[in-house]
Amino acid sequence: MTQRQAAISSVITEPMKRAAEKEGVSPELVKRELAVGRALLPANVHHTALQPIVIGEAFHCKVNANIGTSPTSSSSDEEVEKLHQAVHWGADTVMDLSTGGDIDNIRRAIIAKSTVPVGTVPIYQAVLETQGVKELTFDHMLEVVERQAKDGVDYMTIHAGVLRNHVPLTKSRVCGIVSRGGALMAEWSLYHNEENPFYAHFDELCAILREHDVSISLGDGLRPGAVADASDAAQFAELKTLGELTLKAWDEGVQVMIEGPGHVPMDQIQMNVMKEREYCHDAPFYTLGPIVTDIAPGYDHITSAIGAAMMGMYGTSLLCYVTPKEHLGLPDAEDVKQGLIAYKIAAHAADIARKRKGTRDWDDALSRARFAFDWNEQIRLSIDPPTALAYHDATLAGDAYKATKFCSMCGPLFCSMNTTGRVRQMELVKSGAKPDPTRKEEVPSPP
Repeated sequence: MTQRQAAISSVITEPMKRAAEKEGVSPELVKRELAVGRALLPANVHHTALQPIVIGEAFHCKVNANIGTSPTSSSSDEEVEKLHQAVHWGADTVMDLSTGGDIDNIRRAIIAKSTVPVGTVPIYQAVLETQGVKELTFDHMLEVVERQAKDGVDYMTIHAGVLRNHVPLTKSRVCGIVSRGGALMAEWSLYHNEENPFYAHFDELCAILREHDVSISLGDGLRPGAVADASDAAQFAELKTLGELTLKAWDEGVQVMIEGPGHVPMDQIQMNVMKEREYCHDAPFYTLGPIVTDIAPGYDHITSAIGAAMMGMYGTSLLCYVTPKEHLGLPDAEDVKQGLIAYKIAAHAADIARKRKGTRDWDDALSRARFAFDWNEQIRLSIDPPTALAYHDATLAGDAYKATKFCSMCGPLFCSMNTTGRVRQMELVKSGAKPDPTRKEEVPSPP
């Protein structure tokens, strides 16, 4: 039994109880999944505004939203607005990936306002503070990790699995190394002629994370950035290393999840989930998409939501959203909304496929409202009520049209559900039963 398992097995904590209540499961289930490493509960002891959640295959599929500044756009007010937008539209976690402006104050402003777990990638700030990898030392990397941990960061992406002997495996790739953190660690190792220090001194990293109860998201620094590069030797060499580090982290008392690939064709998605489970001992999987085709810049919230739904169906625990601006620019608040809606749909679809208890109740309620032509209830139950209302009212505006038994696409004569109602009434009459007086069709029944 690892330190983590021993500590978790002894008592059910208040965060476990709160996470279990939100999930609709027993605290004992949460404790058991945490103890064996199939789940994690990212909850830094300094993050006082946090409402804890549990991430794992036994629980609802979760969605992460990336926010953060760029070197050309930076404002803490802007990022807090993105945070509010993300939480409003259902983000279960957020990551502050800021690479511009006053990063410390931006991060602290986000954590102070965030009720969901906040993640970061510390290497970004470390590289900014030294203006590149040449002057960057491992001591400085650890100092940044500790600074962020003390601020209340709940989980950190650390690209500890990018080893020097992995880098040559990327030479034949179409898009090379597309992870910012992965590319920086590869550059650092080659420039300093040393092994990745997060790998070589992993115990020192874990000591800081354990002290503040920060979970580690083992970053996929060699993830494919094109469908042509998916499932190659570099990706799986790193994944095996992440499995090795998973056991070390558990031994050090640190919770773990594994980051997954960004571009994967649909026929390889199930295999990728199975490989992660095999190599990484069933640690929770956290995937960016994956994007299943590379032809749609501006629509990659769609190309990736397709892959995300499949990933979730096969057992991925946390889906990192992709916005319409992926590959093109820094997302704004509206892009955050669009990315989150696409991914909440993907996660919900995955939960239906996995037959999560109670998940389909929402779908069934909306379907009943649809068949009853209860437009107000349909709109209320939709994932984005303002958009649903706007689409309906664009052609049938006003309260009077909320009582119609048809939509503007079909009209009264061609509405199939209206016709179904008449068919059922006719069947009742033929059987000798009385028609349903509550069902009033817009078109009289034929003779």
